[in-house]
Amino acid sequence: MQSPPDSLAIPAATRAGLADALALLGRLLLAYLFVVEGYGKITAYADVQAYMAQFGVSGSLLPLVILLELGGGILIMLGFFTRAVAVALGGFCILTPLIFHAGSGDEALQRWKDFAIAGGFLMLAAHGAGAWALDSWAGVRLPGFGRQLTQR
Repeated sequence: MQSPPDSLAIPAATRAGLADALALLGRLLLAYLFVVEGYGKITAYADVQAYMAQFGVSGSLLPLVILLELGGGILIMLGFFTRAVAVALGGFCILTPLIFHAGSGDEALQRWKDFAIAGGFLMLAAHGAGAWALDSWAGVRLPGFGRQLTQR
């Protein structure tokens, strides 16, 4: 296979800038859903607890869910501790449909959407937040396993 002529080649700096812009856009799109949902759970706290109880999930877990969705979403937006938070949100996106979307029809569609979002988070965990992130700018380093998750 031949490479394209030099006049059509995209300079490496342009490719890198485009990749970083796409990584930022991807992070923002993934995180937006969780920030909105986390905030919504605060404003409808009692209703969400009742919904969780219908599926045998203790309402006492709701503060952790809010922290993960809202806090994790904000961290993903900022690109801070991205790999570790992406693993946590990816796991959340795998567990949620197994508990709350076990039915057919619309529930099956919701389940597969959650799995697809988990895939996005796992890709983010594998590849990192990109250069336009606090992880890159602050040189985030954690001890042990956390360090492995945040390294580029």
